Amino acid sequence: MKKFVQSSAIAWMLVLPTLGGAADGNMSTGTTTPHPATAGQTPVAPPQAGNPAPEGKGDGAVSGKIVETMNSGGYTYINLESSGKKTWVAVPETRVKVGQEVSCPSGTEMGNFTSKTLKRSFDRIVFCNSPLDKQDADLDAGEKSPGSKGAIVAQAGTVKVEKAAGANAYTVGDIYKNKAKLDRKKVVVRGKVVKVSGGIMGKNWIHLQDGSGSQKKGTNNLVVTSQDLPAVGDVVTMQGTLYKDKDFGSGYKYDVIVEEAKIQK
Repeated sequence: MKKFVQSSAIAWMLVLPTLGGAADGNMSTGTTTPHPATAGQTPVAPPQAGNPAPEGKGDGAVSGKIVETMNSGGYTYINLESSGKKTWVAVPETRVKVGQEVSCPSGTEMGNFTSKTLKRSFDRIVFCNSPLDKQDADLDAGEKSPGSKGAIVAQAGTVKVEKAAGANAYTVGDIYKNKAKLDRKKVVVRGKVVKVSGGIMGKNWIHLQDGSGSQKKGTNNLVVTSQDLPAVGDVVTMQGTLYKDKDFGSGYKYDVIVEEAKIQK
């Protein structure tokens, strides 16, 4: 199996050197960098002589409240306001909303950047080099924090994924049935990714289903945290440590969760 490595930081590391940090935009040459999903293919040629790319500078954090956001070309553009100052930030597409407090721990500033897909120019924009730190990214105002109840995801169509082979392998349904004896032990689960929430509390939150368990009882969906970032629809095998009754605070309490997972296709 090919090890899956899809973190936002790595995606930007592949993209930024190509066009000086231009994610999906063009300078005056109309060149376009690849979406992170295609990173690793033949790089796009740099701008031609006489049409230099904007100079990237700095590697600092940007934080604030979202006052405007939009998705385009596989990227999310976020206008952050802090102490009356507004700064545009670009990251690989992620779920955010107006009014949410977020921060980019490390970024590269670009000047005179034009997004081809947005058909919009930015005097200044910061390309985030790492996943956003987000507060309650999946919550609307007034909603309760997620946890086991909030993590219930409807059955993603007809899901039927063969159980992983080898030691410590379980189905999603088995995980729930045996959670007491499996607490703090290594487990291996193969399933289909039905939901991903990236960059929350420094980790990616992945929901796996394999067709086992009960949707009514909420035992058909397994929440996994990882630094790896698969895509919705991927069938993956994950290995991590199972915890029962895990409480992260602020309502983030899970009957069952698998932490520090390594994910492979």
